[in-house]
Amino acid sequence: MSRENIEEGELSNPLLVKNTTSKLHSGGGGSGGSSGNGGASYEEGGESSSSATIMVVVSTLVAVSGSYVFGSAVGYSSPARSGVMNDLGLTVAQYSVFGSILTIGAMIGAVVSGRIADYIGRRGAMAFSEIFCILGWLAIAFSKVAWWAELGRLLVGCGMGLLSYVVPIYIAEITPKDLRGGFTTVHQLMICCGVSLTYLIGAFLNWRALALLGTIPCVIQILGLFFIPESPRWLAKIGKWKECEAALQRLRGENSNTSQEVAEIRDYTETLKRLSEARILDLFQRRYAYSLIVGVGLMVLQQFGGVNGIAFYASTIFISAGFSDSVGTIAMVAVQVPMTALGVILMDKAGRRPLLLVSSAGTCLGCLLVGLSFSLQNLQQWKQITPILALVGVLVFTGSFSLGMGGIPWVIMSEIFPINMKGSAGSLITLVSWLGSWIVSYTFNFLMDWSSAGTFFLFSSVSAVTILFVAKLVPETKGRTLEEIQTSLNRFSEN
Repeated sequence: MSRENIEEGELSNPLLVKNTTSKLHSGGGGSGGSSGNGGASYEEGGESSSSATIMVVVSTLVAVSGSYVFGSAVGYSSPARSGVMNDLGLTVAQYSVFGSILTIGAMIGAVVSGRIADYIGRRGAMAFSEIFCILGWLAIAFSKVAWWAELGRLLVGCGMGLLSYVVPIYIAEITPKDLRGGFTTVHQLMICCGVSLTYLIGAFLNWRALALLGTIPCVIQILGLFFIPESPRWLAKIGKWKECEAALQRLRGENSNTSQEVAEIRDYTETLKRLSEARILDLFQRRYAYSLIVGVGLMVLQQFGGVNGIAFYASTIFISAGFSDSVGTIAMVAVQVPMTALGVILMDKAGRRPLLLVSSAGTCLGCLLVGLSFSLQNLQQWKQITPILALVGVLVFTGSFSLGMGGIPWVIMSEIFPINMKGSAGSLITLVSWLGSWIVSYTFNFLMDWSSAGTFFLFSSVSAVTILFVAKLVPETKGRTLEEIQTSLNRFSEN
């Protein structure tokens, strides 16, 4: 009976309205609505909550060192291919196992990522994941037989699966609401940098040296974790209120008034604690249906929109367009990194939904151009134009994906679930993402054998569905606290 009373009476309305209305009116603030208040919701007359302190910046940089590890692991298999195959005597099929086992490891890491981050904290989970990555890179670098290299690749994948969840979650939980989107998207920017730099450095180093180089950002993150605070919201979840307040004060600055933000976290967390301990099956209750549909839906559409297909087939497309593989790779980097950086800048200005809509429209157009190019090649029409059309399509897709669909689903995933469900929800959604990645990677060659043009028209159709999905279902979370977002999405009403 008490559970029902809590659900109906205490969490049915946004907590910010209930607990801060009197303060806002007496202090001359705006309305208590979920999207109002601007930067004044945390301070009554001091500094703006949207200020980025040195500690927030440093903490984010330490966290995204793990994102760079993620990117370097993804980018490793391309420049290392010939060296690994020659030195270890692998066939193409065996090297495919070496490359794809990374995704299997990532799925294993994803399954346990949420629970580990809940039990040992966000910093602990990052350190734990980097131990896997270091062991994996060392196993690859010193391997003499194929199975040892595959084991190393599997371990790196397990670390990646953990990092892909805990890094955006940690950043979302430490940053002010008006900067959360941009800071969380740095995760995707560093993944791009990791992939791109590994491609470039791999052109000059052998595969063993490249694997040893992969351990450096792992060590940097482990050392950096000693100098940054734990997530205040996780500390609140486990009842360490003094540590929560101290961590929040470090993040917001010594002269910042954090009492309002602490009060919001305290009220929300203490009310959630009166509910039963969250289990994975609790995710499928009606109260979480909307968040689950949005989170899982975005990850499925992100993966089935063709990002792995474009990445795998890019070199062949560039060669067919009359460009060398290296020139094509540089062209992709030249588009990918700046567009990801632009997404970081625009995240908290334009908002999540507009960027997702523009990004989805761009990926739809890019795949449409590539599909049209293959159709014209099959019809033996416009032979001089089709390679350029394919190249433009790849670059449009890459730039558009980097602008929004690459990073924003992870941002939204970190925002839409309450603290008691983040572990279970994060594990499920991260698993869905990696499973989708594996499915597309595995089936892509079969699809291309069926129809090259049809494959990219199929990807284009998925992007068109993404536009509708975002327009109808995805909420705008810009400028709202995590507590506001979660109480507005998850009303905790009776089943």
